[in-house]
Amino acid sequence: MASTLSGTYPSSTMASTVSGTYPSSTMASTLSGTYPSSTMASTLSAYKEKMKELSMIDMICSCLYSQPLPKTVYQFEDMEVKQLNKRASGQSFEVILKPPTDLSPESPPLTTSPTKKDISLEELQKRLEAAEERRKIQEAQVLKQLSEKREHERNVLHRAIEDNNSFSRIAEEKLNYKMELSQEIRDANLAALKERLREKELHAAEVRRNKEQREEMSG
Repeated sequence: MASTLSGTYPSSTMASTVSGTYPSSTMASTLSGTYPSSTMASTLSAYKEKMKELSMIDMICSCLYSQPLPKTVYQFEDMEVKQLNKRASGQSFEVILKPPTDLSPESPPLTTSPTKKDISLEELQKRLEAAEERRKIQEAQVLKQLSEKREHERNVLHRAIEDNNSFSRIAEEKLNYKMELSQEIRDANLAALKERLREKELHAAEVRRNKEQREEMSG
């Protein structure tokens, strides 16, 4: 698509005004996506020279002819300049930039996007079946993972119960052993006490018998 620049400028300052309003760096950056840098630089240089020539021609014609000149179209390379209306205050013109006729070797050629292939009903059915198969496989994997997780939890719980039961059993056995040992010690102490009492009673009886015998012998 052609790019169009239009405006109204005094004839005597047309070249400098165009140069100040549309600098080459700005125009090159604006149109860098469409025109190569070397082509754009040469186009702008030629455009400035042509504007200087047009301004000089307009000044000479305005001095020689009081009647307005017919609209003139200047064409060179990829640019077209049209004179619109000329007044004492300035000159109205239109600049049309034509699209480039050739592509730069640096820029890659435009490639058309591949057309979308029509999907047949059979192909669509195959895709649906494949998607359903993938869904079933994923669902089976999730169920398997859940089953393994529950089995692991059951094993951990069973092991914990066994450990608790084993600890309780060991604790109970230790308690029973301590109770039995305490009972044996108590029984042994009681038997020793009874033995000492019996020996003490025998000793007292022996003392009494000896005393009675001495009294009988003295009497």
